[in-house]
Amino acid sequence: MWLVNNKIMICLYCDSKLSKVVDSRDISKGIRRRRECLKCSKRFTTYETIQTKSIVVTKTDGRNEEFDETKIWSSLNKACAKRPISNRSLNKIVLDIESEIDKYGKNEISSKNIGQIIMNSLEKLDRVSYIRFASVYREFESIETFRKEIDTLLLSEKNKN
Repeated sequence: MWLVNNKIMICLYCDSKLSKVVDSRDISKGIRRRRECLKCSKRFTTYETIQTKSIVVTKTDGRNEEFDETKIWSSLNKACAKRPISNRSLNKIVLDIESEIDKYGKNEISSKNIGQIIMNSLEKLDRVSYIRFASVYREFESIETFRKEIDTLLLSEKNKN
């Protein structure tokens, strides 16, 4: 499912925001919609559910705020700007965060856990995006901090081979 800003469905194939609903069916958890992209004419399926519980994010300073998917999308888009990464890959990261919340059956997650899920996913997906995100998330203050993080990445890559 491609859901941006809780309103716009994005085509899996061409990233167009223009689609029409071809078929809708009720399913146990919500609605299954068959869509057709108005740009490339390919079809894809979305599953829409009603969020019955609000998810609370606990910030590092102790504040609580409602989970906002658009903030995650925004940070991912900044970290992955001009990189060869599909919206599908970014959507998977957002879904991983939501399933992490569901896995524990709670309606609360710490911003630290969200950041760690994003970092783990980006490290596997694209190391440049990972460094971009890490530099903001971990508040790198010097070029030496960048170098240490890059050296750690290179060392882990070397140890895998």
